[in-house]
Amino acid sequence: MGISDPIADMLTVIRNGCRAGHKRVEVPASRRKREILRVLLEEKFISNYRYIEDRKQGRLRIYLRYTDEEQSVIGGLQRVSTPGLRTYAGAKRLPRVQGGLGVAIITTSQGIMTDKEARKKGIGGEVICRVW
Repeated sequence: MGISDPIADMLTVIRNGCRAGHKRVEVPASRRKREILRVLLEEKFISNYRYIEDRKQGRLRIYLRYTDEEQSVIGGLQRVSTPGLRTYAGAKRLPRVQGGLGVAIITTSQGIMTDKEARKKGIGGEVICRVW
């Protein structure tokens, strides 16, 4: 059996929900997923998210964001670091997504943040995904 990647699964659910025009999608909850969603909310790629208790691990309900023309705000979502191939970047080698129009989400020793925040703090880390 292959290695499961819950972060990639969440990104795929969001990507598919945007393409299908859904207002919201749901994924199983975890602390790391919540932190990634917090960054997506701060960067205004999603309109909101909510934790829902279900007597197991819980669920995260993600409210997707669209423009007035019903176009998804998220143009693309790409997983960078996978369980089989971790991708790390130093503070000076953090990726720039779409010339600065998108963000790379980085997990650092100080928590999960965007590439811009990590660059400002002068720290590197594992590149989780790119969003534009």
